Amino acid sequence: MPENPYYSRTDTSALRLDEATWREVLSEEVFYIARQKGTERAFTGKYWDHEGIGSYYCAACGNALFRSDSKFASSCGWPSFYEALRPNSVRYQEDRSHGMIRTEVLCGRCDGHLGHIFDDGPPPTGKRFCMNSIVLDFEPDGDAPMDE
Repeated sequence: MPENPYYSRTDTSALRLDEATWREVLSEEVFYIARQKGTERAFTGKYWDHEGIGSYYCAACGNALFRSDSKFASSCGWPSFYEALRPNSVRYQEDRSHGMIRTEVLCGRCDGHLGHIFDDGPPPTGKRFCMNSIVLDFEPDGDAPMDE
């Protein structure tokens, strides 16, 4: 993986880089999903059935996105969460690609594509953040096992 000097788990300020810079600092796989709005195949990502206890971060910039206690088994083939870590962890944008109208979820810090949000999740929010594993980093809590 290329060295990414923009990756930080503590800096929450907006990060606006041109696509050429992103291409230099991200792996080809992360660039494809985060910057070109790609999608990994269902049931292939490393976190779709992951049960570790900890936090999920944006693989492009390090922004904190989700806690494991908001992750649930949705059977859709991608990691699913019912709420973001904090209101500005993510932002939303209408997506009319592929003949559908959906709500895209973007990283609140770097605007990287993470996945989509749907209204078929569990309580308490009823939301399902359907995310791509390749654009997530997981950090286990303290001595908690990573469970990969």
